[in-house]
Amino acid sequence: MHRTPTPRAGRAALALAAAVVLAATTAPAARAHTRPDGGTLILVGGGLKDDNAEIYGEIITKAGGAGRARIGVLTAASVPESQDPDAADPERCSNSVCNGAYYAGLFKRHGAADAQWIPVDIEHVAAADSDAAVAQVESMTGFFFGGGDQYRYLTSLLHGDAHTDSRVLAAIRAKLAAGAVVAGSSAGAQIASGPDMVSGGDSYQALRDGSAPGYFDDATRLGYVPAGGFGFFGSGLLDTHTGTYGREGRAIRLAADTNHDRVFALDENTAVEVEHTGGRNESLRVLGTHGVSVFDLRRARTRTVAGRWSIEGVRYSYLTRGDRYRPRTWQVQPAAGRRPLTAATDAPVPADHDVFCSVDNPDGVPYGFSGTARALTATTAQRTATATTYETGPAFAVRFERRGDTRAWTDDGTTTASLADLTVGIGPAER
Repeated sequence: MHRTPTPRAGRAALALAAAVVLAATTAPAARAHTRPDGGTLILVGGGLKDDNAEIYGEIITKAGGAGRARIGVLTAASVPESQDPDAADPERCSNSVCNGAYYAGLFKRHGAADAQWIPVDIEHVAAADSDAAVAQVESMTGFFFGGGDQYRYLTSLLHGDAHTDSRVLAAIRAKLAAGAVVAGSSAGAQIASGPDMVSGGDSYQALRDGSAPGYFDDATRLGYVPAGGFGFFGSGLLDTHTGTYGREGRAIRLAADTNHDRVFALDENTAVEVEHTGGRNESLRVLGTHGVSVFDLRRARTRTVAGRWSIEGVRYSYLTRGDRYRPRTWQVQPAAGRRPLTAATDAPVPADHDVFCSVDNPDGVPYGFSGTARALTATTAQRTATATTYETGPAFAVRFERRGDTRAWTDDGTTTASLADLTVGIGPAER
């Protein structure tokens, strides 16, 4: 497995910009808005495939349906056209302009009546307060935020040190509150976060070193933005690309460090649809090909012994297509037609010595964390399983425990499709 990191020069430039923002936002800033209530969020964990008709179709449906939906596309998380060495090549370009056109074309192919790029990026910040861009937003019935780097969204759609909405963002926020759909993938999902939005980091380094406010040139260092993103989603922390990059460890560590009691960690090509966003009837549903991890830290306990961090008592649920979740009651509802799984195999849980799919392991296999959990719920051979990190200085172990209130559901009668309330602990491993 290989990941494509943000170029170091690009991260360094953004880190400098972030330092300016963080200097004034080390605590959540006052906003000139209230939390939206009534609209729908569709947040994708990145890696959204062009042919994912389920997710694109749901965005279009919530925006008014095929032939009526008008989607405003925002790609300010991408580099601007002037910084893209391949800007002149339509087959290789990756900048705000060509990415905007790309997504607009995709939405039209999936049935939208219209889709338009909203021309705001880090080199055209003034456009976020222009009459023309606001009028464009007002004519749309739904919105999609593309991927890239969420810090570019902060610097292009919020007003610097004040961390208040530009006119474009305020108009989108009002549309969401009135019932519109706002979707995003990767950075476009992360930016929906409230306080303590993650800004980077890998799981092993997060467990070893902890988190810090900021945006760091070292892409492995766990950083976060105390003031958060746009605050569209308030039911927990968000993380993306979870199973592919093994980000479960960093999600748990960030939540523990910042005193959050819940994290929603989204897999690639998978979305969580949040209906009645921010309201009493807020409900989540999973769409797509993989799953959404929900980490419940209400009963979790952390400690540090001889400089080594550990946590116990995290409740872990892994939800897949069609499963629902009620944030107010912390309840999982399995998808229609899914039935309880009774463990029937006596096969042991396969050993995993790279639970977070380390970038340093050329043979790393993604989805090790959720794979171990699913295997444990399907076997009678054991009630606990342990998986370890690829790194050994020191190594960390993840301990999974099936308890009396752990539940699992199946589609085929033998394998786990989704699960709820497995207990997870992480601490130094003996090797």
